[in-house]
Amino acid sequence: MASWQKRFFADSGLRYAVMLHDLAMVWLCWQLLFAARYAMLENAPPLPLFSLDVLVVVALQAVAFWKVGLYRGLWRFASVADLINIFKASFVGLLAIVVVFSYRRLHGIPISVLVVYPFALAALLGTPRLLYRAWKDYQNVQSDARARRVLVLGAGQAAESLIKDLRRSGDYEPVGVLDDSTHLRGAKLHGIPILGGLDDVALVAKEADAKLLVIAIPTLDAAGMQRVVGLCESTGLPFRTVPKLADILEGSSLPGQLKEVAIEDLLGRKPILPDWELIRGWLRGRTVLVTGGGGSIGSELCRQVARHGATRIVVLEISELLMINIQAELRRSFPGLQVHGVLGDCGDPAVVRHALKSYKPDTVFHAAAYKQVPLLEEQLREAVRNNTLATECVATACVEDGVENFVFISTDKAVDPANALGASKRYAEMICQSLNKRSPATRFVTVRFGNVLGSVGSVVPMFREQIRTGGPITVTHPDVSRYFMTIPEACLLILQAAASSSRGAIYMLDMGEPVLIRHLAEQMIRLAGKVPGVDVPIVYTGLRAGEKLHESLFYDDENCQPTAHPKVLEAGVREFSPELVLSNVAVLRRAIAAYDIDVMRDVLSTTIPEFQPVEEHAVRGATAKIVQFPTKEAGRNH
Repeated sequence: MASWQKRFFADSGLRYAVMLHDLAMVWLCWQLLFAARYAMLENAPPLPLFSLDVLVVVALQAVAFWKVGLYRGLWRFASVADLINIFKASFVGLLAIVVVFSYRRLHGIPISVLVVYPFALAALLGTPRLLYRAWKDYQNVQSDARARRVLVLGAGQAAESLIKDLRRSGDYEPVGVLDDSTHLRGAKLHGIPILGGLDDVALVAKEADAKLLVIAIPTLDAAGMQRVVGLCESTGLPFRTVPKLADILEGSSLPGQLKEVAIEDLLGRKPILPDWELIRGWLRGRTVLVTGGGGSIGSELCRQVARHGATRIVVLEISELLMINIQAELRRSFPGLQVHGVLGDCGDPAVVRHALKSYKPDTVFHAAAYKQVPLLEEQLREAVRNNTLATECVATACVEDGVENFVFISTDKAVDPANALGASKRYAEMICQSLNKRSPATRFVTVRFGNVLGSVGSVVPMFREQIRTGGPITVTHPDVSRYFMTIPEACLLILQAAASSSRGAIYMLDMGEPVLIRHLAEQMIRLAGKVPGVDVPIVYTGLRAGEKLHESLFYDDENCQPTAHPKVLEAGVREFSPELVLSNVAVLRRAIAAYDIDVMRDVLSTTIPEFQPVEEHAVRGATAKIVQFPTKEAGRNH
């Protein structure tokens, strides 16, 4: 209580002191103008320090100050807006003086005094404010030993705002700006000189004694960010970046906040421009059920489905914690959305039937799956049970209940499967295509993509933890590569594919160029301010069970066709026997009940001839090739 009172009276005392200063300036201005007016006259009238006229002028001007709101600003941040308010208050005060003293036709008040009064008063009020701000800025730079000398990369609007924020914080001192625009060389940005181009960062940073680099170019694409980060790394100085507009709008970053360059910024891709009208028209008013709705992909699907027009979302999730988290988030972020949860295993027919009968969804996104390759190599039963048979369970129930759309989330591991994950997912793809031929009421769509950054169990969080603990970082093979995309990007393209798809199709998402995991590890080490192989060692452990050296997004004989979206490609249906696929489901269920691994492996090998168990493909990974995503060719042919 005492501290609150102390702070209140301290703030009020400062405000009253400013008011007294301004009223004193009004009195001084009035006196000086009269003194100047009569200074050349021999018989000048007396000028009393206080008179009724002076008191009236001070009172009228005080009311003008209050009406204009002159005391809402702070001297510490005095700006052009404050000067405009001062001029406004001065002219309002002049108008009030003329009106009040018009009863005596301004007798005793020279016109020259009235003409000069607002300008002189504005100068007397504005000058102390600007001097105080300049003094505080100088004091922060000179006396604050904690201030870090900052070199800013970029000279656009982001850099302009950044320099203002750095100066106001008092913790940083901007000492220079670098920009590749040659016409800006020698210019100044808020008094900070533009010292050269981005390629000069090492030399300029040394000469300016910079202690921190800040990348203020939020519009950089991945290639541009990689170049700038490489230049920053060459200086050996720590570096930060300003957040992108999308991050600010999504609430993941704050305006003016400096953040570390994330690996997502370097692996980032050009912004996706989906067909918003198509997606929103397809989702508007729908009831959507998402299996695995609390997981990495499932939860993001829930967010985007809610964002783009669905009226009700049903989350089918086996983890109670994930269920609680996603339901709370959806209800908080989308108050008008109906959110329901069904806790249970999507491989349990009773659970699935209950969810469909209770909420009557129009569309089902099946995102529930096990995804860890090495783990599933030793757990073939669970891979088949959860990835294959659970898919068949949900898909069959959707057919029986007449659900309009069934969207199956698959993986690049399903192409030429060399592991339990890929084989179980490929079998699930074949089940969806088989059921599509037998169910005219339900449209089946499969969307296939590779690794997503930041998902649970992915390599990026693992590398971060290994770097945090000092290493070593473990990489399976120097040449191993993977496709990567962000979770929001993957889910947007899933919606795009689902909204525009044909029946029974498999769609592949353009994952960009494959990334060498070794390069990914080295880049993450550098972003942490360390030297690869010195501060954090990299250890090659050898390919794990079921792993391939490279992944592909489609079979060579799938005869991929372009779609309306350049980042989505449609694969042709490969020849297989739907009768064999569906009849072997019963065999797999009996094998699951008996925990007969040999039967499961035999069924997978028979149904998917290209699948070879791990013992048979131990050498195959070394000769695997990368099949590029033919985006450019697709765009030209479409």
